[in-house]
Amino acid sequence: MSSVMTLTLAENFRAIFYTPFYLLKALGLAEQAGLDLRWLPPGSPGGAIDAIKSGTVDLTWGGPMRVMKDHDTTPSNGQSLLCFGEVVSRDPFFLLGKKSPGRFELGQLRQLRLAQVSEVPTPWLCLQADLRDLGLNVSEIEDALTRGLSMPEQIQALKAGTLDVAQLFEPLASALLTDPDYQILYAGHTRGPTVYTTFICSRDGWEKNHLALTALRDILGTLQTWLHAQTPATIAAHVQHFFPELSAQQLEQALARYLHHDIWSKSPEMSKAGFDRLSYSLHSGRFIRAQIEFASCITPLDTLNI
Repeated sequence: MSSVMTLTLAENFRAIFYTPFYLLKALGLAEQAGLDLRWLPPGSPGGAIDAIKSGTVDLTWGGPMRVMKDHDTTPSNGQSLLCFGEVVSRDPFFLLGKKSPGRFELGQLRQLRLAQVSEVPTPWLCLQADLRDLGLNVSEIEDALTRGLSMPEQIQALKAGTLDVAQLFEPLASALLTDPDYQILYAGHTRGPTVYTTFICSRDGWEKNHLALTALRDILGTLQTWLHAQTPATIAAHVQHFFPELSAQQLEQALARYLHHDIWSKSPEMSKAGFDRLSYSLHSGRFIRAQIEFASCITPLDTLNI
């Protein structure tokens, strides 16, 4: 590129399943490609959405569920949100509980005390759709849910015997599994493609910054190729400073689990099947009033692949 292009990027809350974004910063790939990516500090989940819509921030990352919610509730006025650059392509959450004889089936949740993730809505919305697909009475299970516990509090409740099943992501899942009494009962990634995290910009922002955003998407593709050729130890060495509370072993263990289960996309191209699965889950859980069309939520980069 002949000149430096600048974008402001609001970091979402800190989480290991967002590792590709931290690698983007740690490796300096944007700067090497002539893109000045100005990072804003982490906020609450989805906290930058209003700033994206107002134009004070160029982009953030997060779940397409926020884009779908915007399209569901806001009339199209040029400010609707758009997705691009698929990063987390499968559900990174797990159900964990005590080991017991025999194979666990999701239908057993009708007799168990289950907690849902309180920090963000997507894990439960995706899980309830899985339950619904099995013909289970989701309302019955939902009425008995333990709500309001943070993920660390869920672990405490498990160990105190006041909860049977916790819904967790990494590194909390791996931390709990160091206790031989616990196991993964169900992994969200087994559902298959579910677009969990992308970059998010506004429609006006895309029109204003499409050259820089296109360059960022290309850089993401380069990063994804690099990521899937590395060991967990190599990746951990680059992102360790983002997680000072974790040992190298803890971080490597969490990264290894996500790599093994293909949580991270190998291409920035948006998966229509994964997007549609998320839309179905949000609609079945009454988070949105109608399923949202893929073509209405993506940038022109991906419309070529429909």
